[in-house]
Amino acid sequence: MTEPAETVYLDARLTPNRSLSERGFAIGMAIVAVVFFLTGLMFWSMGAAPILGFFGLDMLAIWLAFRLSFRKLREETQITVTARHIRMQHTDAKGRQKLAEVPTAFARIELDEPATAASWLRIEHGRTAWVIGRFLTVEERQSFAKALRSALIAARSERLPA
Repeated sequence: MTEPAETVYLDARLTPNRSLSERGFAIGMAIVAVVFFLTGLMFWSMGAAPILGFFGLDMLAIWLAFRLSFRKLREETQITVTARHIRMQHTDAKGRQKLAEVPTAFARIELDEPATAASWLRIEHGRTAWVIGRFLTVEERQSFAKALRSALIAARSERLPA
């Protein structure tokens, strides 16, 4: 006999906000390249040929900075709340995964009030705490904390009916 499927009260995937698409990045780099090239030609015509090389290094530095930023965008946290547990699965930018499960009966959702950029959203169990959504804005953290708390209350009410 198979066990009935658990009710999922919250299933959320948290990812960093992306401010620039790959196409926008290509357009921006093309504009920077044209400006650097034209400026470099102006300096070259005045006899300062090494400036072209320095502009090339600047282009490389800008490209590397954006590539590193885009790599951080691969970070992701999956949160699932059921009557039995809160399951957290975090994938970092390098693809490494961490998994944690906390029983809903003993879990606490903590967010320092008043919420500031330095206050983290935490799921606590005993003396252990997992910080989630570090990349979220303050408003997003508050909203997600509210949704997570209401899902936890609903999960506990199924587990411990009145």
